[in-house]
Amino acid sequence: MSVPPAGTPPAGLAAQPSVGSGGPRWWERTRRFCRRWWRRRGAVTRLLRRRWRRSLQIRVVATTVLLGLVVVFAVGNFLLAQIGSGLVDSRRKAAENEGASLFQTATKFVRGYANSDPGQMATDLVLTLQGPPDSPLRLVILLAPQSAKGPVPVQNRASPAVPAGVVATIIPPALRQQVNRDQNHQSSTNIRYPKADDLGGPTVPAVAVGSMIDLGPSAGGNYELYFIYRLDREVQILELVQQTFLIGGALLVLLVGAVAFVVTRQVVAPVRQAASTAEELASGHLDRRMKVRGDDDLARLGRAFNEMAESLERQIHRLEELSRVQRQFVSDVSHELRTPLTTIRMAGEVMYEARSSFEPALARSAELLQAQLDRFELLLSDLLEVSRFDAGAAVLEAEPVDVREVVSRVVDGLGPLAERRGCPVLTRLPLVPCLAEIDPRRVERIVRNLVGNAIEHGESQPVEILVAADALAVAVSVRDHGVGLHEDELSLVFNRFWRADPARARSTGGTGLGLAIALEDAHLHEGWLDVWGRPGKGACFRLTLPRRAGIVLTASPLPLVPDDAGPAWARTPWSGDGRPGPAALPLPPELTDADGHLGPGGVA
Repeated sequence: MSVPPAGTPPAGLAAQPSVGSGGPRWWERTRRFCRRWWRRRGAVTRLLRRRWRRSLQIRVVATTVLLGLVVVFAVGNFLLAQIGSGLVDSRRKAAENEGASLFQTATKFVRGYANSDPGQMATDLVLTLQGPPDSPLRLVILLAPQSAKGPVPVQNRASPAVPAGVVATIIPPALRQQVNRDQNHQSSTNIRYPKADDLGGPTVPAVAVGSMIDLGPSAGGNYELYFIYRLDREVQILELVQQTFLIGGALLVLLVGAVAFVVTRQVVAPVRQAASTAEELASGHLDRRMKVRGDDDLARLGRAFNEMAESLERQIHRLEELSRVQRQFVSDVSHELRTPLTTIRMAGEVMYEARSSFEPALARSAELLQAQLDRFELLLSDLLEVSRFDAGAAVLEAEPVDVREVVSRVVDGLGPLAERRGCPVLTRLPLVPCLAEIDPRRVERIVRNLVGNAIEHGESQPVEILVAADALAVAVSVRDHGVGLHEDELSLVFNRFWRADPARARSTGGTGLGLAIALEDAHLHEGWLDVWGRPGKGACFRLTLPRRAGIVLTASPLPLVPDDAGPAWARTPWSGDGRPGPAALPLPPELTDADGHLGPGGVA
């Protein structure tokens, strides 16, 4: 049996990572976190946008910090530029003054030099002018003049600290031309000097001061002498100032942001309290008030808000009391009229039954009395129903019902009226049941009112009744082709006792409360009752009810605006809530033809 080498782990543990490594696990956790954040970036972005739109304090603080950053950046750059320019100018003037003194020293050195070797003289001159060898105060460069036509006795010389590759190129040509042109005066300029021997590496700013010097006949006459002063100390000062500006600017911006946060909080807090109090007042809590402290402008605003709330509360209570008295009056009158109406009806029925023995004029009077008694009784019933709606006492008795059966009962009941008016009623019902949890009495009353109005105002034109359902709602639409409605009448059609044409006779004995009661019945079901109409095009009423309690309607299974409504401007519907009509789905397939228009499908 072979023995594994020393240090080899057992076979069962060979694939296990070391306990202390943790590298791959940390990387996997980081990747999973990044992936989760990337998937949720849309939600984070929406949250930030919502916070930005809804918080005045965040917007003010962010804007203040941003403007503070811009101001600090602009002012800091301006001050740094001014400080840097001042440091460079000051150092340049000092270098020029020192250079003038050094040129005089160099001239004295050349005149008193005893050695006749011009090369050695040039070397000693450079070493003397640069200062101490271990830490030279300046860099010295001696160059042959540009006007030299051939070889010169003295080659280029420079301080040992000057890289050999830059001796002839470090001095700008413009400065050399200026020195050769004006040999009696010194010239200076700003240059960039390499930090190290690497000529392509970083550089530091420096000042170069140059002038011509006469080395004597043995050396060939005039040469260019330059002094280079590195600005390392000035650069350090500028970096320190820049770092101070950055730290001070950041602290200043944070301080400004904190001040803006505190100030806006003092302003926004009362505004938020006012908004919260207003929302509570809107929800019905009329006793809510703002907490007022102090006598400043916001305190005066809070007191004015509380006074307004108290005034509104008094007005609302007064209106509620007036409305209660009115409802009670209508209810009491309706109930009190029941007793005399019953007596009059009994007498009227006796007269109506015996009208055959009366004279023709008296018999006609008995018939008119009976008809008006029926209308009066219907009006009292509608008034009692309206008073129940106003008092919030209406109760919904819902049960599963097939809406097709409700529509069929209404059509059968109004058949004699349609025959007398010469108005055919076309009913298109789906072949499948349209079950919904509704109060059949109330829904039948709504449909009877809509169909009766369509027959009355249909001008003997066909009345079309459609029924459709989807997963959430069931809808019934009643369309006539009569006189129609003007656009300004759409918002009034559900008002109590409103009539489009006051001169038009009511052949069905309506009370003027039918559509108002129908709208309340639809709202009791949490449904819609919408209307569309145009003069000469007729009108279309659509009832949309949820199939189950708790369903929030977003669309209707039936369109409200007919296909023959005309141009786009004529297609705006109106809701019973005083708003433009809600969206509608296309016609169900079972009610359309091959072109998508209303067809003969279903049961007619």
